[in-house]
Amino acid sequence: MYALVRVRGNVNVRGSIEDTLKMLRLHRVNHCVLLSDSPQNVGMIQKVKDYVAYGVIDADTLAEILNNRGMLQGGERLTNEYLAANTKFASIEAFAQAVCEGSATLKDVPNLKPVFRLHPPRKGHAGIKRTVQQGGVLGNHGEDINQLLKKMR
Repeated sequence: MYALVRVRGNVNVRGSIEDTLKMLRLHRVNHCVLLSDSPQNVGMIQKVKDYVAYGVIDADTLAEILNNRGMLQGGERLTNEYLAANTKFASIEAFAQAVCEGSATLKDVPNLKPVFRLHPPRKGHAGIKRTVQQGGVLGNHGEDINQLLKKMR
């Protein structure tokens, strides 16, 4: 399961890349989406790698994002009670574990919005014009995306 966070804005973006960002539902800076590991998703990630930070998310970070930023249609927050009443999962942590294992998807929760609106990171970005290998935040973080997501909680 990949987590993608949009880091750069719309100015001077090529049309094909802008379309791909729209298909990924990354319309604004600091929005986050979760994608499965399919060849189509990997191709789209590769196309927008210069505008997003991405990596493999773990269950603890996913549970924290769902607790803090999980929203339902109508502007209500995602709660353990809602999950217990509308799904087979008793808590957000159990649901996050199932999503990371691949036995569940975000679509299993009715009315859950697929985009998480995050805060800018505490202490700021390391640089939005450089890749991770060059000391910035763009591109593939691998397992270190969890640290960036915790800063943006």
